[in-house]
Order: sequence, then C-alpha cells, then structure tokens
Amino acid sequence: MSVLSVRLPESLHRMAKDVAEEDHVSLNQFIATAVAEKVAALTTETYLQSRAVRGSRKAFDHALAKVPAVQPEEFDKLN
Repeated sequence: MSVLSVRLPESLHRMAKDVAEEDHVSLNQFIATAVAEKVAALTTETYLQSRAVRGSRKAFDHALAKVPAVQPEEFDKLN
C-alpha cells in the first residue's frame, strides 16, 4: 500500500469528511474509493474500444441467434 499526501481546500476536505462519516467509512477509505471510481470511469472507454476491435459481426449474429424469440414480461416492455 502506498502513502500519498494530498492538499485539499478546507471546504472540500470538510465535505469529504462529512460524506465519509455519513457513509460510515474512514476518510481514507472514502478517498480511495473516489479515486478508484474516477480511474474506472476514465479507463472504461479505452477498455470498450479494445474489446470492440476483437469483436466480429459474425460472432454477434451467432450469439444473437441463440436468444429465444419470446415476448418480454409486461414490466419489461417499452411504452
């Protein structure tokens, strides 16, 4: 595990501390989770692009052909 010293504006520090307390986690855990969420959001597009390159229309059509042709449940229908 790494140690990182971060300078935050007092108002942001206070808000982060309050939210962490409301969520019953330490400020350290709150910040680690926030950084993880941001990194995931920023890397998702690259991940999806790399997956798209490996995909093929033929494989998609093959998988889609296995899906049964049934009507959706009433709660799952579009209006």
